[in-house]
Amino acid sequence: MRLYDRTYASRLMLGTALYPSPAIMREAVRASGSALVTVSLRREQSAGAGTGAPGFWSEIRDLGVEFLPNTAGCHTAREAVTTARMARELLGTNLVKLEVIADDDTLAPDVFGLVEAARTLVDDGFDVLPYTTEDLGTAERLLEAGCRVLMPWGAPIGSGLGLNNRYGLRSLRERLPDVPMIVDAGLGRPSHAADAMELGFDGVLLNTAVASAGDPVRMAAAFRQAVEAGRAAFEAGAMEPRDMAAPSSPLLGRAALA
Repeated sequence: MRLYDRTYASRLMLGTALYPSPAIMREAVRASGSALVTVSLRREQSAGAGTGAPGFWSEIRDLGVEFLPNTAGCHTAREAVTTARMARELLGTNLVKLEVIADDDTLAPDVFGLVEAARTLVDDGFDVLPYTTEDLGTAERLLEAGCRVLMPWGAPIGSGLGLNNRYGLRSLRERLPDVPMIVDAGLGRPSHAADAMELGFDGVLLNTAVASAGDPVRMAAAFRQAVEAGRAAFEAGAMEPRDMAAPSSPLLGRAALA
């Protein structure tokens, strides 16, 4: 998977929140095979603040993965830009997952604020991965703003609904075949991830489906297998569905009764 000038061995990106314990989170990341994990700047700031307790980075810095800071929870372009700049100063990376949230109930992207923030950050030297919808018009404006990767949602964050608008995602993928795209949010089962990969998306990003599972480590491994299987199916050329049955056994040479 290639994002901007970076290449990753895994097409599965994993979040680092909501796990039962730091130890389980570390094991889940290892089981997933992820080379890129998302982290929240707010979380690191609050970890052990003023207490001398170990911070978040001390829990995951030995995993050998790259960190993708995000602007989760930001509701305005200005807030998202400020958070991204703080993350770059802290982590020393220009890569950022850009979120500008419109509504607290659905956590849907604010596409107007998103485009505004993306343009500012690109001009400031960031490599922006925008969390967006499957809307083609929004995608084109993000590309015009300088984004070279898109992250359309599958469903509302944490919902586990899978691909809510499969037609819209398929259309977006077909209209912009050369743009790297990651399906982000709403995936609840490994089959959802495989479905996204079979449509030709370059990767998936998820958190809740693994972190809230009864066995997060085993679920992380299951998602890893699903992503690999879905990508292999896409590259192999999966058959298209038919409206009518088609015999799989040849009719030529069939026995006939006189």
